[in-house]
Amino acid sequence: MRVSWIDVMVTVVVMAIGVAAVIAGGADDSPGLQGLGLIAVVGSLAVAVRRARRRRHEWRRSRD
Repeated sequence: MRVSWIDVMVTVVVMAIGVAAVIAGGADDSPGLQGLGLIAVVGSLAVAVRRARRRRHEWRRSRD
């Protein structure tokens, strides 16, 4: 089971942009920007978890 550093970096960057959008939207009182930031954070986290679970499943399958 090997972790791709590119996947990790993309996830971290998208989450950082999402958090920045939530903070900027809060400062500007913009619910749309906060919503987009929240979608970016939750979406990137969901994709990262999905990739990790698939890699783990493939690793178990290769051992059998």
